[in-house]
Amino acid sequence: MKKNYIVKVTGLLIVFILSVFVVTAQQTGRIAGKVTDKKSGEALIGLTVKVEGTSKGVSTDIEGRYNVGSIASGRYSVIFSYVGYQTKRVSDIVVKNGSVATVDVVMEESAGTELQQVVITATARQESISGLYAKQKTNISISDGISAEQIRRSPDRNTSDVLKRVSGTSIQDNKFVVIRGLSDRYNTTLLNNAVLPSTETDKKAFSFDIIPSNMIDNIIINKTASPEYPGDFAGGIVQVITKDIPDENFLSVNIGLGYNSQSTFDPINLGARGKYEFLGFSESSRNIPAGIPSSRVFMQEYTSPEQKVAAGKLFSNSYKIDKYAHALPVQSLQANLGLTKRFQNTARLGAVVAVTYRSSESVYDAVRIDYEGTRQYKFDDTNNKFSTSLGGLANFAYIKGDTKIALKNVYNRSLDNSYLSRSGIMDINRDSVIGYSQDLVTKSLFNSQLEGEHKTNWKDIKINWNLNYSYSGRNQPDLKSLTYNNDFDNGDPEKRIYLAQIPTTVSRTDASRFFSSMDEDTYGGGLNFTLPFNLFKEKNNVKAGIFKQYKSRDFEARKFGYIQDAYGDFDQSLKKLPIDAIFNSANIRRNGFLLDEGTEFPDTYTAISDINAGFLQVENKFNSKMRAVWGIRAEDSYQFVDTYDLSGSVTKIKHTYLDILPSLNITYSINDQTNLRLSASKTVTRPELRELANFGFFDYVSKRILQGNPDLKRSQNTNVDLKYEFYPGSGQVFSLSGFYKYFKNPIEQTVSSAATRNITFQNANSATSYGMEVEFRKRLNFFGSTSFLNNVTAYANSSIIFSTVNLNSLVSEVTSRALQGQSPYIINAGLQYSSSDNNLSFNLLYNRIGNRISEVGYEGYPDIYEQGRNVIDFQISKKIYRKAEVRLNLSDMLNEKTVFYQNQDSDKLYDPAKDNLMNSLRMGYNVSLSFIYNFSLEK
Repeated sequence: MKKNYIVKVTGLLIVFILSVFVVTAQQTGRIAGKVTDKKSGEALIGLTVKVEGTSKGVSTDIEGRYNVGSIASGRYSVIFSYVGYQTKRVSDIVVKNGSVATVDVVMEESAGTELQQVVITATARQESISGLYAKQKTNISISDGISAEQIRRSPDRNTSDVLKRVSGTSIQDNKFVVIRGLSDRYNTTLLNNAVLPSTETDKKAFSFDIIPSNMIDNIIINKTASPEYPGDFAGGIVQVITKDIPDENFLSVNIGLGYNSQSTFDPINLGARGKYEFLGFSESSRNIPAGIPSSRVFMQEYTSPEQKVAAGKLFSNSYKIDKYAHALPVQSLQANLGLTKRFQNTARLGAVVAVTYRSSESVYDAVRIDYEGTRQYKFDDTNNKFSTSLGGLANFAYIKGDTKIALKNVYNRSLDNSYLSRSGIMDINRDSVIGYSQDLVTKSLFNSQLEGEHKTNWKDIKINWNLNYSYSGRNQPDLKSLTYNNDFDNGDPEKRIYLAQIPTTVSRTDASRFFSSMDEDTYGGGLNFTLPFNLFKEKNNVKAGIFKQYKSRDFEARKFGYIQDAYGDFDQSLKKLPIDAIFNSANIRRNGFLLDEGTEFPDTYTAISDINAGFLQVENKFNSKMRAVWGIRAEDSYQFVDTYDLSGSVTKIKHTYLDILPSLNITYSINDQTNLRLSASKTVTRPELRELANFGFFDYVSKRILQGNPDLKRSQNTNVDLKYEFYPGSGQVFSLSGFYKYFKNPIEQTVSSAATRNITFQNANSATSYGMEVEFRKRLNFFGSTSFLNNVTAYANSSIIFSTVNLNSLVSEVTSRALQGQSPYIINAGLQYSSSDNNLSFNLLYNRIGNRISEVGYEGYPDIYEQGRNVIDFQISKKIYRKAEVRLNLSDMLNEKTVFYQNQDSDKLYDPAKDNLMNSLRMGYNVSLSFIYNFSLEK
């Protein structure tokens, strides 16, 4: 297959590059860092760096980085000089053998004709909190972010946990990002410089829980548009930047164990586990047996009972449940390797390789209820799950002078093996029921990028290019479910027994076996040019480029089910058998069970998406205080879904749009510490391919069918933002933002008014969303300058959001409501301490979101809300003998219930006495202990 060829070639290339590195012992140290312009934040290329008292000196490369090697241990001063800039002398730089002293410098243009020397004593690394805010301060767009240092000092395991800390951001279903109250469909994710595909088969969403936090260098969320970025968003563009090229060789290993208050060491029940499931790979025995023909052949030719018996015997009886006395603790392992090789011609080759592994076993109880006027059912569920994820990162770069070539690769594979046992009552007929469901889902993501950055001598034009390939796969082999109803035994009203619900025709809800697979390949690339020019004695630039993304998806689902042999006298006693024996091969027979197929024509579809774009962006600096970045982006998009309707007729769904997307970002620097920003733009939100396909999937857990809508239209969005930001000192910030958004044809997930209450996707007529965000980060030494308060930082970010959806186009008594997935408020807060020698640190974190609509209802079936909950996390870490570190993490310490309810009044708050409880669960609090050791690869 084509994707396997690409993966193999990339793997061989990684092995070849790693073979180039030879780690050699060094008895000297180095000074390294990055030099940027104070006003623009851009890297300064070709700047001279000299170590006083030595003959050592280099020039900065295309990233503004420098690295001076072979320096004997001692204390040094370094001179940074550049034409048109003040010269800086940084003193008291301590160099130790086998280590790197990092000095990042910000240069300021010279006010007159003579160069001035300024001594600075503080630095800010790109990866530090100060460096992150420096990047935000000079960023074109209104943005918020989180750095590697902040990530390291939190108990966050993956990117979804990290994103909860960013201003105006929350997480839905523990993995999908919500920005400014707008659900995942309104956001776009970039991994380095490539757009990532959706990881979900059923909606436009990226599952951020598959990217481990230790692979991240920083995350920036651009909340306003600019022409150089894709225009398919309204909430924000999430830029995940993976680890960069190191300044020194390193190897670190992190081993951890975790405890969950509701699961660890308690009994757990799971379906049979394969040999390699701990690595995220399912067994081939779970697949459809080789002797089963295609769905068309099966349904057309397997018509006799004997054929259906023969087919049923090909399937293994894999309903057996393994009972374990104790759920194992959470196990995690992370290893990070950084290598760098310098050549005599000042060229540099670097690599960062990371591997991460995590497995967990969890058990939790949930209550599920449904209403329509009166209660329809009430179930008590016990959910058992084994989860594992295996991830890898391999980034390589070659830098020489004005050229950089990089190859960046990310791979992740995850597996969830779930078993659900259910007991409850169906209120319609007052029957008590028990039910079982076994499900296994594997997901895989591979992303590879080859990119280049060049600066030419002709008018200092910069050229950037990117070629990328992504593969996203999801496999669900053999989802099984069965329900038993409490009924009369042989019609005797004095005897009741649980009898399996075996239909006479294939049912998607009872005695079913479901198989599905999704493969999505994305090919993309971009090329842009930046031309600097002077206007009114200020540096300006114009940037133009092109963008291409081609995506193809293949999806196939098959539905099988056991049925009663209706051709003879069915043996009713078989219904009494327990779940692990009922479908034994001996019971697949005449007068017993037959296997039939219920696959429908829309259950298979292929789809493509093709986007071609071009942009023109101008950055004007009118004076030292005013900067405007404006331009236009044109996106020509084509979406095509090839599927069938229920009768088998070919259905071809086509959407073609040409969108002209202007944007304007104005920054006014009141002083060196304060910015005022204004932004206006037009963007779009396109349906995901699955949302257009007329495929229906039955979820046994929620008892809902998820159905696509071929008539969905794109949403057209108008955005206006205003932000005040103040940076009082290193690593400190205060900002206040306001925003307004108007949506034409917004897309929402709704509950249909059909008897089955399907979940589907629908365009509303229009919607508005507006609100405010406030963020601050401040050291507490204003209470008094003590050694403790100097090292304590308090931070918080909060959002208040209002939204209104115009429902004139929908059949409902209600004419307006909030956007689905939108929280009216979001609160993040924290307290952080780090000792002066960085040997001891702690971090206390708090998160809360307001009640939000989870599913949009219909007349007679009120909207379903998710209740907000308080989440408190804590981490303390202690370094041991410089190279080792111990971390203790406590997460979700309050362990509050997650509650979904059907709101019955206008206050939107959950009142158990008035509102209908739909779903509640408690996941338990988590405690983890990890040990980190940093190996020195340079002696």
